[in-house]
Amino acid sequence: MNISLINIFYQPKRIITLIIVFSFICFNINPVYSQNDGYKLKTVVIDAGHGGKDPGTVGLKAHEKDIALSIALKLGHYIDSLINDVKVIYTRTTDTFVELHKRAKIANTNKADLFISIHVNGSKRTSAVGTSTHVLGLHRTDEQLEVAKKENSVILMEDDYSEIYEKFDPNSPESYIIFSLVQNVYLDQSLDFAARVQDQFRDRANRVDRGVRQNGFLVLARSTMPGVLIETGFLTNHDEEKYLISDTGQVYIASAIFRAFRDYKSHIESVSAVDSISVDTVQEETIFTDSIYSGIIFKVQITSSKYRITINNDNFQGLDDVEELYIDDAYKYTVGHSGDFDEIKKLQKKVKKKYPDAFIISFRDGKKIPINEALKEIKN
Repeated sequence: MNISLINIFYQPKRIITLIIVFSFICFNINPVYSQNDGYKLKTVVIDAGHGGKDPGTVGLKAHEKDIALSIALKLGHYIDSLINDVKVIYTRTTDTFVELHKRAKIANTNKADLFISIHVNGSKRTSAVGTSTHVLGLHRTDEQLEVAKKENSVILMEDDYSEIYEKFDPNSPESYIIFSLVQNVYLDQSLDFAARVQDQFRDRANRVDRGVRQNGFLVLARSTMPGVLIETGFLTNHDEEKYLISDTGQVYIASAIFRAFRDYKSHIESVSAVDSISVDTVQEETIFTDSIYSGIIFKVQITSSKYRITINNDNFQGLDDVEELYIDDAYKYTVGHSGDFDEIKKLQKKVKKKYPDAFIISFRDGKKIPINEALKEIKN
């Protein structure tokens, strides 16, 4: 698929094409669970950021690549030793350079249920301190953009990076527009795990909590499962560097992530056991058959989940008329329906105030079809 993302950015009429292209690249999903048997978290991929010729953030005494690897190995050891029936896979176990796209490929090939990328932060402000956990999305602040630039800039060390990443420029703010357009199928699960990580850092490891954030990390964008990127502290802060270098500090950090993993696994498996339904009972091809939906219809998708979400105002930030659809082995939650694309765009704009990642999906006679196909039909 040889399409230049940079060219698309400067051609607004091709924005729909961009959505479809990048959705295909990033979210070609192969479900790794069977709802008939209840979901089980069986495989976790732990990614130690940077490595080899890429040191990552450099502190007074340490390199990010070394601390990330040490914490990643400790975390994997805890999971392997203390939780039965979970396979731990590492993207690296030594000081080697692994391309971002290969890290994601390792997770995808092994059909991982969760992707955890371990990093250490850096800042021009030596007073900056604390942990943060990131999920895929668009940055909200300049500070978050700088973090994404730092972590994505590793692709500049890769051979043929321009072709592999479709001319994505990690140093160009315009390139990050793409993360406001794509669908993150696993956003709910990623946010759930991320929140648990931050809770453990704050309440058990006594770290400064910088919160859960959405950011445009390529390694998460190419992973087809729930995933997070964890910034375990700041090497550029002298006190925090000493903590992160110490074995005690690394044990506290790895233990906190382990407890979050343990609780997340228990939660999603218990929810799956309660809400499990047979795929055979679900009409996947015909999503809805009411005559009101005949012809081309557009809807605004606000979120999706592997598990059913009870439809009420509290669960959907006060939105009314939320509809549940089951498509591609996931529950999709939408609002609105119209054959007028301009009308649905107005609704999307309103919904984005509560769901910034909301996007438009389209149907023909109850069957989901690509947006560009629907637009072509209504124009004709």
